[in-house]
Amino acid sequence: MATTLCYNVRYPCCTGYSDVKLSRKEVQHIALLARLGLSQDEIEKFRIQLSDILENFEILKQVDTADLSPTSQSIALQNILRPDEAKASYPVEEILKNAPQREGNSFKVRAVLE
Repeated sequence: MATTLCYNVRYPCCTGYSDVKLSRKEVQHIALLARLGLSQDEIEKFRIQLSDILENFEILKQVDTADLSPTSQSIALQNILRPDEAKASYPVEEILKNAPQREGNSFKVRAVLE
């Protein structure tokens, strides 16, 4: 069956998708899980929007992906970090000059664990 994908499921141009409608109670439950306080108008707005998203997924389920190889990433990833370079540290005396207590070349602190 050949279908055309729609960008707005309110005006479907394909057949065979199921009507996925969320109830107000389901939207309230999702909002509770996400710790969102929603007004009655927002509940209705999100009920429509989330239902539309789920309907789009129903449409996408119809796409034949049998001949496509699975991918874990659709675009190539690049490491944007610079390589590590060894360089001189600050002098120990300069670091420890404001320490409330020191022991040799280390900060002295109270024991954290007993």
